[in-house]
Amino acid sequence: MEGVGDDGASAAAALNIKPAESFQYYLDKTTPHVFYRWIGTTVLALLYALRIYSVQGFYFVTYCLGFYIVNLLVGFLSPLVDPQMEPSDGPMLPTKASDEFKPFISRLTEFKFWYAITKALCIAFIITFFSLFDVPTYWPFLLFIWILHFVGTMDSLIRQMIRYKYIPFNLGKQKLLWKKARTAVPRT
Repeated sequence: MEGVGDDGASAAAALNIKPAESFQYYLDKTTPHVFYRWIGTTVLALLYALRIYSVQGFYFVTYCLGFYIVNLLVGFLSPLVDPQMEPSDGPMLPTKASDEFKPFISRLTEFKFWYAITKALCIAFIITFFSLFDVPTYWPFLLFIWILHFVGTMDSLIRQMIRYKYIPFNLGKQKLLWKKARTAVPRT
């Protein structure tokens, strides 16, 4: 009789695991397609903006979404090891011109950054269908506070980038702006 209860529990667990595994499978398949992932997220953001414009509400939800995205951006643009803190055993950014080059390692990877923004947009979009979350607010005030937060945050981040001379973006392989003219050397 002990085996009967185990079979039912394992069958229920298998039903719950299957959707999660298939979701993770398709999520993993999107990893190399950075451009298409961001296009999809941009389309989702435009649909969200259209939804907000059409219902003329949910400004506080949008404000919270904007704050969350700025905080994600801070994580994406910040190095894994902050040079202002104690030195660690891991890779660190060079602080002097004579230091060895060490690559920038972000605190939040591009994939996790994309996934968090996409998930937040989906949740915010779903929330706009429930009038409970439509808090009456004066949206120009919220926009002003969000702009102050964004400018202040980006100002400190850009100052840190300039101070420690790091670029958080992978610009790809460096290309020469000009090519040397090759002269043919006659063989003898």
